[in-house]
Amino acid sequence: MNYNLQHIPVKEIMPGYHAKMIHGEKLSIAYWNVEKGAQVPEHSHEHEQVMQVLEGQFEFTVDGVTKIYNPNDVVVIPSFAVHSGKALTACKLMDVFSPVREEYK
Repeated sequence: MNYNLQHIPVKEIMPGYHAKMIHGEKLSIAYWNVEKGAQVPEHSHEHEQVMQVLEGQFEFTVDGVTKIYNPNDVVVIPSFAVHSGKALTACKLMDVFSPVREEYK
């Protein structure tokens, strides 16, 4: 299947996190536009997650270790790792999740 991001509708998944989602058989990709100051509360999930910062600065905590990530930085979050984050500026992020994030469909 082919996609063009311009034609994918935006969903606000949580306050300040606006995503265009693509779902395959075994993974989901989220392209996020994140408002400055928007936070993801501490949580964990079964999905392995890979996050890339495309634009902006994003503070991310994984298993109690907090770092500030900038464009081109990539973070791998193992399944069930406790993590949280905050947009220090307006950000564009990309997340890949495996397996599919059914709740984001």
